[in-house]
Amino acid sequence: MTQPLAIDSRLPRVGTTIFTVMSALAQQHGAVNLGQGFPDFEGDPALLDAVTAAMRAGHNQYPPMAGVPALREAIAAKIEALYGRCFDPGEEITVTAGATQALLTTILALVHPGDEVIVLDPCYDSYEPNIVLAGATAVHVPLTPGSFRPDFARIAAALTPRTRAIIVNTPHNPSATVWRPEDMQQLAELLRPTRVLVIADEVYEHMVFDGQPHQSIARWPALAERGVIVSSFGKTYHVTGWKVGYVAAPAALMAEFRKVHQFNVFTVNTPMQHALAAYMADPAPYLGLPAFYQAKRDLFRQGLAGSRLRLLPSEGSYFQCVDYAAVSDLPEEAFCRWLTEQVGVAAIPLAAFYADGTEQRLARFCFAKRDDTLLRALERLAAL
Repeated sequence: MTQPLAIDSRLPRVGTTIFTVMSALAQQHGAVNLGQGFPDFEGDPALLDAVTAAMRAGHNQYPPMAGVPALREAIAAKIEALYGRCFDPGEEITVTAGATQALLTTILALVHPGDEVIVLDPCYDSYEPNIVLAGATAVHVPLTPGSFRPDFARIAAALTPRTRAIIVNTPHNPSATVWRPEDMQQLAELLRPTRVLVIADEVYEHMVFDGQPHQSIARWPALAERGVIVSSFGKTYHVTGWKVGYVAAPAALMAEFRKVHQFNVFTVNTPMQHALAAYMADPAPYLGLPAFYQAKRDLFRQGLAGSRLRLLPSEGSYFQCVDYAAVSDLPEEAFCRWLTEQVGVAAIPLAAFYADGTEQRLARFCFAKRDDTLLRALERLAAL
């Protein structure tokens, strides 16, 4: 008799993500999918044409491991123009296979078994599995309930001699809050006497609303010198399926990052890198992104204003969280399933972003959709 395979899982607590579950449920019930965070519209045809042009020009073999030089130069120029910090494109910028790979590679390169990494709940669901794979421990510190602001007293209390890094995400997924200058200053002061690294998840950097500037850690020398910045072309240019992002970090940190990157993915799709480099010559597409998504946010918020869903602030990203306590007393996942099956609109429970499944009767919608998609969803949600 064949013996069963003995599998000792590296991630025994990890199953199918709530995003996959809710998207499948939306498809099954013909619901408008405002759950998973990706656009239902195409990127700029000029960018798509640039990929074809790059392929026709023969850019179809391996590029340099760290990325096409022209793209790294364009990234460095953008960061300097927007945030005032000059990164060396040769030694301090690496192109990645999306932001998720960038985060995993960063943690595998810089975090060691026995270390601790502070994560601020609610948080993106890849953080803890990445930390576990590195043999480290995720230390969960909740953001302030209701406002989702950083609680620096609790962050300070979580710091120990084993703390290797803290992950900061602004604009924040899922709460749609953004960090302010005073938050960055306070973080810099808190970390000054430590050797703690900052892993800055800035994938929504170009989606900050109401005239606020994005507080990249690149603006703050005390944070930038100990930080790794992660961003995403997929989010910025509406091409999430391309899975292209980048990392910017001081040379010493980047050298360690590249040691893992070369064996993790080695390099990234060549023609898309050349296309992105050419497209970035015009900053208008990313400079116009705040207004583009703010118009969608405002359309969605205005449409929900008459419902019994209480709107939380949406300061950045392309998400809108709502308090549904006046509609239902169901737990969050059950409510989102009911909303998908009975109302015909899919959302994500905020409890899915907490390590302990904290329940607050909150759900997250994604408004990175065509206006007609949003209007169709709003028509259904009006029944609430």
